[in-house]
Amino acid sequence: MDNKQPEQNNKKEPQTFVGVFMAIGVGVGAALGVALGNIALSIPLGIVAGLVVGLAIDAKNKNSK
Repeated sequence: MDNKQPEQNNKKEPQTFVGVFMAIGVGVGAALGVALGNIALSIPLGIVAGLVVGLAIDAKNKNSK
């Protein structure tokens, strides 16, 4: 019997921030929507803003490697 364990991959997976900033954008958009009285418009705007920020940070991290 061979008791060798498979080699583990020590490489880190690339970290993306798109989902994190989209969630933050939803929260900020909902808060602004409640404050301004137009929640139906501000949540999608928050999602778009979070998407743009997350993609920009991902592009910056990809270029710095």
